[in-house]
Amino acid sequence: MNDSLDILFRDEWLVVVDKPSGIHVHPTDLSPGERTCLEMLRDQLGGYVWPVHRLDRATSGVQIFALNPVTMARMSEIFRERAVRKTYWAVVRGFLPDDGYIDHALQNHSHTKTRDAETLYRCLARAEVDESVGEFATARYSLAEATPLTGRRHQLRRHFRHIAHPIIGDTTYGDTRHNIFYRQRFGLHRLLLAAVAITFPHPYSGERRHVAASLPAEWHPLFVAFGWESLAAIGDAVPPQPLEHSEEQP
Repeated sequence: MNDSLDILFRDEWLVVVDKPSGIHVHPTDLSPGERTCLEMLRDQLGGYVWPVHRLDRATSGVQIFALNPVTMARMSEIFRERAVRKTYWAVVRGFLPDDGYIDHALQNHSHTKTRDAETLYRCLARAEVDESVGEFATARYSLAEATPLTGRRHQLRRHFRHIAHPIIGDTTYGDTRHNIFYRQRFGLHRLLLAAVAITFPHPYSGERRHVAASLPAEWHPLFVAFGWESLAAIGDAVPPQPLEHSEEQP
């Protein structure tokens, strides 16, 4: 792995990077001694940084770091106020509805507390493969754009499993047969979930900032095979109309 990170935005208070899949944001007891995103960026910039939020190890995409503790505190408050919009792309099993709203509470990691969790999604593209993967004669997949309205652990992975459309490459909540198919057919050994964009009010100016990451390079052959080349070409262009939740939705 390249020992530097792609910087998407930087000023004197914040830096936003494109985090690769397969690397932790910060040191963890789960992988002692492993090189982390925080350490890489610290060495790259020559100073301390503070992660404002955390992507899962398997998820790639936009990750914000503060360059001082005061900015970290301000950004934490902005996240608590739910003033941040995060946009993800995921490849999931099956044909998704055109759009949907998932309101499904999730237990915390220790299973001691259940917290509300909400996700909006829409289907950007669908594909059908003329090969049996499991019980059906063909295999169907969708490209989902998802916006989590809450920030629970593994929220998108657990929510898509809840609606019977698990994310491809998810070894915890996914479908093993389809994961194996993607490894063998496309050489993809990662979770097909990427944080493609984030929009937030700047902690000092209040100006809305939109930062986007390009589509992961390893996804491109899959997009070509599925006829999704036009989406691969725009990569970091998020559809202009944001996902919104209507009270009329179930």
